Amino acid sequence: MSLSETAVAHDAAGADLAARSGGVDTTPPPPRRRRGLGWSGRIEIAVLVGPALLMFLGFVIFPVVMAAYYGFFRWQGYGAPTDFVGLQNYITILTDPTFVEALSHNAVIVVASLVLQGPVAVLLALLLNRRMRGQSLIRVLIFVPYVIAEVVVGTGFGLMLQTQGALNGALEQLGLGALTRDWIADPSIAIWSLMAILTWKYVGFAVILFLAGLQGIPEELYEAAALDGAGYWQMHWRITLPLLAPTLRIWAFLSIIGALQLFDLVYIIWGQYVASTAGTSTMATYMVVNGRNAGNYGFGNAVAVVIFLISLVVAIIYQRYVLRRDTAGAVTEGKQER
Repeated sequence: MSLSETAVAHDAAGADLAARSGGVDTTPPPPRRRRGLGWSGRIEIAVLVGPALLMFLGFVIFPVVMAAYYGFFRWQGYGAPTDFVGLQNYITILTDPTFVEALSHNAVIVVASLVLQGPVAVLLALLLNRRMRGQSLIRVLIFVPYVIAEVVVGTGFGLMLQTQGALNGALEQLGLGALTRDWIADPSIAIWSLMAILTWKYVGFAVILFLAGLQGIPEELYEAAALDGAGYWQMHWRITLPLLAPTLRIWAFLSIIGALQLFDLVYIIWGQYVASTAGTSTMATYMVVNGRNAGNYGFGNAVAVVIFLISLVVAIIYQRYVLRRDTAGAVTEGKQER
């Protein structure tokens, strides 16, 4: 059979199949072959990703690996580590009541930060999202504490919260001398003094983040809800909060990780000795006090690894069970083709 006869027979078979299926050709199209990137594409990716990857490996992965290595030694910070102690540093950390107490303080700070800063930031964001006189100035004033250096904030509040500080002096001048306290050293209120400072310092960041999220909510939804008779708080409960939920989850993640690694404000205001007795010590202050200040850098590196692992586990769990709903809809082109 010649080539022309083969082509005619193939066309006739296709026409017959189309006629039997109601005039629709049900023959599946041939699979498309995926084209590779080629050397030019690979070189372009290497040039763009290479510097960032090298920075990540050099300033994140390498220090973590070296900290884990030094954590197996009793090391004074200079020379090659030779006094190998194995897992003894890690066992000491996990069985030390002081570290467990510091870990519990971090847990309290995590929960209190979410409970205090979240509602305050949402209310301020809803207020500032409305048109009002001096709106830009108020936004700047709320955000200013976030950009002030922690050293300045810690020094200022450390002076104001002393027994003879400005806060107690103002209370006495107002005739409220019965309310004066030792805001820094009293274990019953020191942790709440810390939470007040943290809320003042970091609520501005949450407000700016929530304002950005509110800008993406269409006004038509509120107009339709108003026509249906929904009240002000009903609209925000049924529309604003559900649509703002992805932003809330991202902020909560950043707040949790920051609270687990809190160090500077506690160390500046309470110092290395008062923080433990006042009930405001954290895992990071424990690391500095028992590592660098004690001259045992191997132990300090082990504490740093423990903090890293705790933060990593929390981040993975949060990503798996909380942020999963935000990434579930991100379907790649490859998955769609399958």
